[in-house]
Amino acid sequence: MKIFVLNCGSSSIKYQLFDMKKETVLARGRVERIGMDTAVLSHRTTGKEEVKQVASILEHTAAIKKVLAVLTDPKAGAIQSVDEITAVGHRVVSGGEHFSESVLITDEVKTVIKQCFDLAPLHNPPNLMGINAIESILPEVPQVAVFDTAFHSSMPPCAFLYAIPYILYKRYRIRRYGFHGTSHKYVTTRAAQLMKRPVEDLKIISCHLGNGASITAVKGGKSVDTTMGFTPVEGLMMGTRSGDLDPGALLYVMSKESLGVGEANAMLNKHSGLIGVSGISGDMREIEEEMAAGNQRARDAFDMFVYRIRKYIGAYAAAMGGVDAVVFTAGVGENSPAVREQVCRTLECLGIEFDDEKNKNSEKEKEISKPSSKVRVFVIPTNEELVIARDTMEVAARVTESRRERR
Repeated sequence: MKIFVLNCGSSSIKYQLFDMKKETVLARGRVERIGMDTAVLSHRTTGKEEVKQVASILEHTAAIKKVLAVLTDPKAGAIQSVDEITAVGHRVVSGGEHFSESVLITDEVKTVIKQCFDLAPLHNPPNLMGINAIESILPEVPQVAVFDTAFHSSMPPCAFLYAIPYILYKRYRIRRYGFHGTSHKYVTTRAAQLMKRPVEDLKIISCHLGNGASITAVKGGKSVDTTMGFTPVEGLMMGTRSGDLDPGALLYVMSKESLGVGEANAMLNKHSGLIGVSGISGDMREIEEEMAAGNQRARDAFDMFVYRIRKYIGAYAAAMGGVDAVVFTAGVGENSPAVREQVCRTLECLGIEFDDEKNKNSEKEKEISKPSSKVRVFVIPTNEELVIARDTMEVAARVTESRRERR
């Protein structure tokens, strides 16, 4: 069974083609600058050289046609025909309260995805573009929506409700939804495998630290709380997003600076976080370089970032009544030994015994706690695409079985 996984952004597409017999990646790539005459397709079939094409690609359907052409190219491709694709899995950021698991895409599902545009205005519209594009190109191939929010549907009301008039929840469904669900699901499942214990018996805190960042408390394999909320702005300080902020402070700034809603939204999403505090960059690598050179604002940004991670780890350990493991993943979580060290150094009170040498070694997947540590700490590269492929295979298999039964 070959599963084609798509992650469509407003001007880009990332993709992978999996052979699910051994869960191997046959090919991967991305299309960037969609909508321009100088769009770039970068493609690599496993075992072959990378291919780059620059062309005029004005919309998503044309981009996906280009991708399918290179996937089936006799020299650069991974398959002989698109008929080998069993199903297509799509990353969809928000399913609101409608979906607690991955689903076969139907007209009704597409309608709900569109209804959730307001909840994920930067992500759901291009996600739907990708779905419509595949529908027009490969109309007979089943498509599956894998929602970032689905993993967090297990949160109890005390965690997902906000302390605002309840009528606003009933009327507009204003609540905590959470994001990065596929990433948190993958790394907590993998951590349980590394610990050789059932995930159902564990309390794990998953730290997805990238340009967008979130922490999730996972108890018995279920999300019970997460830092991102109604939108991906809440929670941790991020590359360009503010994270937690007193709403009164926002109202004050809007009044003093005469900011409209759009301007305030841009401030919180694009000009805050690491770049807002440091004045340098939203990239942790550049923050660390400037910090080493003596830049105090870079140091302030780094310290704020680390402090908020520690604070949430402590809070979630308390919320779950303990913790068995902490996992670091995503760009910063996987690649910044300094962030991991500073986070863990003050968590001895939880039972973490940190190992400097393990933290600094170059292995991608590793344990960075000492054998005597009561709480184990891991670095686990995330693999959201594999989660999407697995869910897509499972849903597609159910569809195939159902069709057989009807015959």
